[in-house]
Amino acid sequence: MMTSAVGLGDINARFQVYIANRPPLAEYQGLTTLRPMQHGEIGRIAAETGNHWRKIFNVYAKLLFAENPRGYDRWQSLRDDCLLQASSGTALLFSPPPLQAQEGSVRLVLGKGYAAECGLNDELHWLDERFARHSSGLLVCPYFDYRQLSDARIQQLIGLLP
Repeated sequence: MMTSAVGLGDINARFQVYIANRPPLAEYQGLTTLRPMQHGEIGRIAAETGNHWRKIFNVYAKLLFAENPRGYDRWQSLRDDCLLQASSGTALLFSPPPLQAQEGSVRLVLGKGYAAECGLNDELHWLDERFARHSSGLLVCPYFDYRQLSDARIQQLIGLLP
């Protein structure tokens, strides 16, 4: 279970994604805890903030769907009806990742730059030019953007998941 986490999603999330930035809307700037998203909130953020956040949510949903469709027939349905909501098993975290190992969880740090900002570089083992594993089990992967984490790279990332 996560403690002192700041972000959006399920407190018991198996999938924990750590990101350097927050949606540029007032209600997310002052967020100090982890809270589940409400149905329709992802669409509202994308509509109000533009393509950047739409890509982040889309790539997150595509990764989850490719790893396990969870009964959904399309990744878009998983995104709209499950992602970052209560009991979804997913979280998007705006706080640095804890360095202690967390059994059974998938913990992703988005981007080399954020990994460096979090002080992870000294304990990273680079698997290739895009993916690294920290001694705590954290995985550093490309930022959730179609160019950086393409469908082929999503499949590569799935192969690295615990």
